[in-house]
Amino acid sequence: MHIPFRRIVVSVIATVLLGSLPTTGATVPRAPTALAQRCVITSLPASQATAIERIVRREMQRRRIPGLQIVIVRHGAVAFRGSYGVADIETGATVTPRSLFTLNSATKAFTGVAIAQLVQAGRLSLDAPAAAFVPDWPARWGVVSVRQLLTHISGLPDVLEQPRGQGTGRLVGDGDPDSAWATIRTRPVEAPPGARFRYNQTNYVLLGKIIDRLTGMPFTRYIAARQFAPAGATGFAYGETRDIVPGRVRVYRYASGAVDGSTRDAPLEHAFDEFAPFLRTAGGLNGSATDVARWLIGLQNGRLLSPASLQMLWTPGRYADGKPTQWGMGWPLRSDERHPVATGIGGRRSAFFVYPKDDLSIVVLTNLAGANPEEFIGEIAGVFYPELRLENGGGLSRDTNRLRVALAAFPDDAPAMIFARLRSGSPALDVTEEDLNVWGGRLLAADRVDEGIRVLMLNTSLHPESANTWDSLGEAYEAADRVTDALAAYRRSLHIDGSNEHARRRCSVLSAPRRTAPESGEHRQKNNRTEVEIRRPYSVLACAIPVAGIAASRVPTMALASNRLVALMPSSTRSTGRTCA
Repeated sequence: MHIPFRRIVVSVIATVLLGSLPTTGATVPRAPTALAQRCVITSLPASQATAIERIVRREMQRRRIPGLQIVIVRHGAVAFRGSYGVADIETGATVTPRSLFTLNSATKAFTGVAIAQLVQAGRLSLDAPAAAFVPDWPARWGVVSVRQLLTHISGLPDVLEQPRGQGTGRLVGDGDPDSAWATIRTRPVEAPPGARFRYNQTNYVLLGKIIDRLTGMPFTRYIAARQFAPAGATGFAYGETRDIVPGRVRVYRYASGAVDGSTRDAPLEHAFDEFAPFLRTAGGLNGSATDVARWLIGLQNGRLLSPASLQMLWTPGRYADGKPTQWGMGWPLRSDERHPVATGIGGRRSAFFVYPKDDLSIVVLTNLAGANPEEFIGEIAGVFYPELRLENGGGLSRDTNRLRVALAAFPDDAPAMIFARLRSGSPALDVTEEDLNVWGGRLLAADRVDEGIRVLMLNTSLHPESANTWDSLGEAYEAADRVTDALAAYRRSLHIDGSNEHARRRCSVLSAPRRTAPESGEHRQKNNRTEVEIRRPYSVLACAIPVAGIAASRVPTMALASNRLVALMPSSTRSTGRTCA
């Protein structure tokens, strides 16, 4: 890219963005729906590079992602690197390969590697009681192993109060680390160790304490010295929103932190991450996709761990009954037997997938909390291995894939009937609630709503007493504009679990009467007609008692006219083997 043309591109981006933003603070901007390419380097065949870019651009537009980085590693080397869109909507600053993104909970993968290094050095056993390394371990917590912390089956109470929407939650107690630790130590366990999975930040706070104790230094220094430096990934930086991290992109979220079916109609607002220092083993790392790729290369070529330790890192833990967990040592695992994958996923905005058998790694970082790149990385991997695409059963377990084939073969049969036929022929058929929930969610994210509804309906049939299955079905019905059905599903979820705030909020919104007059001249085009839709205040009683005859209405949302950027650089404008700014 010649310098004068680059300056023209940046100037046009800034002009379009700044010219389309509101001039007052009264409204919230929407994200651009098509974004300029900043720079791409690739050594892949043109057909593969074009297919990858097509997926990236499609998903950025569908999900309204302001800025994105992608790096693909093949056979131990970077094969594709791309930087797209804007790092800061207000200034129009573009994403470059050096831009830093927040990794959020993908940080846990780095913590897992640190623990594996200590095990490899003979300084720690995964089955050792964590209490041996934490002097103020509460006696009421009993015996919990290091492995159970890593795989989120400790049963311990959570040091974070979970957010109602997008966000990092709030520390228990008075909101500071000392108060949070003092408070959590007084709380009893929530389940016996090994009994059930619960994603829990306390686990990684304790792992940080173990690293500090065994290394004699803060875990941030240890990880920098033993992972970043050997891998040549020196751009990483720990920190949160209040810390000054040079080169870090601005982070956005959908208005009010929405994560439900109305998300993609919501405008954008700034997102803020808070990670107290003792939480940064759980979610405090910032880096570029290039940093992550270098780290992954170092991880797989033996600079960070031996092959045996690497295999241990990506081996699932075990529940008390012997069944495998869905996590390895800090890494969520996916059960595709054809192409096993270890993942790092953070904040609904950042993700990296490692396919060990295929010598393939894909890193996608975005600055939108709600972009969920973990939902489309499999499609990018499908450029190399078509069976990894969702339509071909990518990411599904063997038995779940058998069910997928059967559902596609008999589209007019009830899903429960199809499952019963399969089970009668194969009594050992194992399709879990989580398998179906994840699969249904991926179908919804791909706009295959009718298929998603069938899968999630089956999940409620197989697990009728699970509040989560009904909540997910409610989201599916919302996506299909089947508001009456959505309300019924959310109410069933609330009947099972009265603490389900998501279901309560969705009922409140869906039950509110729709306004027919515009509040600020803002309209949304849908189905070739203009509609005016606004957010309603939540009503605590909206879901308390099922009410017959509620009129179906669309999900109320507030939307601004879409700001569109043309793709200023064609996909053919790429080079091989040069350095991008």
